[in-house]
Amino acid sequence: MSDKPPRREPTYEDLERVPPNFVGEIVGGELHVSPRPRTMHARAAFRLGGALGPFDRNPGGGEPGGWLLLSEPELHLGGEALVPDLAGWRRERMPELPDAAALTLAPDWVCEVLSPSTEALDRVRKMGSYAREGVKHLWLVDPRSQVLEVYRLEGGRWSRLGAHLGNATVHVEPFDALTLELSALWER
Repeated sequence: MSDKPPRREPTYEDLERVPPNFVGEIVGGELHVSPRPRTMHARAAFRLGGALGPFDRNPGGGEPGGWLLLSEPELHLGGEALVPDLAGWRRERMPELPDAAALTLAPDWVCEVLSPSTEALDRVRKMGSYAREGVKHLWLVDPRSQVLEVYRLEGGRWSRLGAHLGNATVHVEPFDALTLELSALWER
């Protein structure tokens, strides 16, 4: 007989107790608490969100304009609470943004900006969660290595479409109508 108490599943109340200078997530039945992003991480996410701005404007539809994009949305999916750095929904799936603390509709695209403290969680656990929930597109941005990795969900598994390095100028799905200059993500 074990003296250990039974493992308790984390709850939303556990997330509410996370100090404001940390990010709390429930992934795979475990509470993960990470420090707020460092400056290069925050800058890359900010710059990428700005570059994708045209896709969020002109809600009349079309590309660009047919997306709702958010920075650090809280997602409640499959019993988990996930906070990607950026996420996007096609307007045909989410015509209007609900006024809610958390969203329960899986995004069509997520982007995780990698940090030393979160890379393993982002690459292993969260990628699995996003695949399970049917997120169609995933980007991993690593400001330290200056790399953008692009994935598409195919048959329930991630297919890596490519990795783009340094100062490349790229067109990557699902935002391939845009010319994305990676150098802007790494500028100090």
